[in-house]
Amino acid sequence: MPGRRIDQRLVVPVMFVATFFLVVMDGAITTVALPSIAHQFGVSAAGSDSVAVVYPVCVGITIPLSGWLGDRFGGKPVLIGAMGLFTVASALCGIAGSLGQLTLYRGLQGLAGGLLTPVAAAMLFRTFTPAERVRASRVMTIPQQIAPAVAPMLGGVLVDSLSWRWVFYVNLPFGVAACLFGLLFLDNSRQPGPGKLDIPGLVLSAAAMSLLMYGVCEGARQGWSSPVIAGSLAAAAVLVVATIVVELRTPAPALRLRLFKDALFRDTKVIGLIGVVPFMGAMYAAPLFIQEAQGGSALHSGTSTFTEAIGVLLTVQVASRFYDRVGPRLIIAGGLLCVTVVLGFMTSVDAGTGAWAMRLYMFLLGLGMGAVFMPVTVASFSTIPKEDVGQASTLTSVITQLGMALAPALVATLLIAGTPHGLHTAPPSTYRTVYLVLAVMCAVATLFTLKLHDAPARNDPPPPRSPRVQRVSRRRRAGAAAEAGGPQG
Repeated sequence: MPGRRIDQRLVVPVMFVATFFLVVMDGAITTVALPSIAHQFGVSAAGSDSVAVVYPVCVGITIPLSGWLGDRFGGKPVLIGAMGLFTVASALCGIAGSLGQLTLYRGLQGLAGGLLTPVAAAMLFRTFTPAERVRASRVMTIPQQIAPAVAPMLGGVLVDSLSWRWVFYVNLPFGVAACLFGLLFLDNSRQPGPGKLDIPGLVLSAAAMSLLMYGVCEGARQGWSSPVIAGSLAAAAVLVVATIVVELRTPAPALRLRLFKDALFRDTKVIGLIGVVPFMGAMYAAPLFIQEAQGGSALHSGTSTFTEAIGVLLTVQVASRFYDRVGPRLIIAGGLLCVTVVLGFMTSVDAGTGAWAMRLYMFLLGLGMGAVFMPVTVASFSTIPKEDVGQASTLTSVITQLGMALAPALVATLLIAGTPHGLHTAPPSTYRTVYLVLAVMCAVATLFTLKLHDAPARNDPPPPRSPRVQRVSRRRRAGAAAEAGGPQG
């Protein structure tokens, strides 16, 4: 088989990096192009917002299906099929002749993106043993941190030099290369007995996720009390309850919610939500502060915030070396404490805060979060059986998407609430309030982390016993066996 020419410990991480980099970069780069898209089609900036909102809504539709598809057909065909759809949809977005067409094609991208990330993550965790996942996790941070740092600068260059269409065309070479590489070298392994497709659970969970994502993404702009947003969130709440009831009663559910009975998996997901939202919120607020409150350009904003990625990559290398020795609890708590302190310092920003001060803040934020991303991810899968990795990855993607939506929603709500009547942009004082709220939230996450029982997540082997201890142990076992009348083996 072609897939056996190269060790899967190399092939799978390459596919993982390509997949996550493409998806994360696409989400970040499209936001830069929205003003140009609005101008192209003669609508307001708010009118072009559908292009950004439709993506997470459609991601929410297919995420619940990803685990079953990966288990039923194997990761290879699902991953390559989704990558092919994502690439074709990117090309269609680039040639779209109207805002309606662009929104439709952007929705196709979202449907593909909802399958890509959980399937790629499940393949990665199945390829490596629990002891090897700490080293493999270094790979996971590359696309998650480099893409958000590169995308705003790349998007600004493409939009200014060429047109907004190139923020979609840029996906094509990456997508085609990933599809060809996967077809040639990726192995396909199925999990035994994926079970019958849970259609009621799939419909309920997809509807709940899509309505929840819409409500959260649009709440700040339309107003949380508006009938559309309030209705979406209320319907989502009802559907979430219905999903929980149905899935807990289904033998082979679309979302295996019983995995949350695992304390380590459950607690790390909580940390992954309440701990990552402050960091993502700071990442969202910093470019707005530079461009809106200080009047800087998009390029200036990108060059002032990219240092976050450097900080993350540095800390991940250190954290991975101490993971087995110290355990994830102290590493995660230390990282969140660092983020809390930095956010506390950022409450002093004003119109005169320099670019190098922001670069330092973002670098230190990255240092803190680098100690969170890797151990949270590795620890959450430590006690999950191999046959449940696909479902665990699906649940992880649900939490991740929710956190990525909540972060900008929280920041936008605080900025809107703190903007004086008659002003179009929030003053620096409002940003100081934003950073204060994020710091408090991160402090709560730090305290929660301290209760984490991380012994099952540590992969360090027991210390070797001395020959004398081994001889004493053998004599004791032999004596116990003789007293019981059993064999002395």
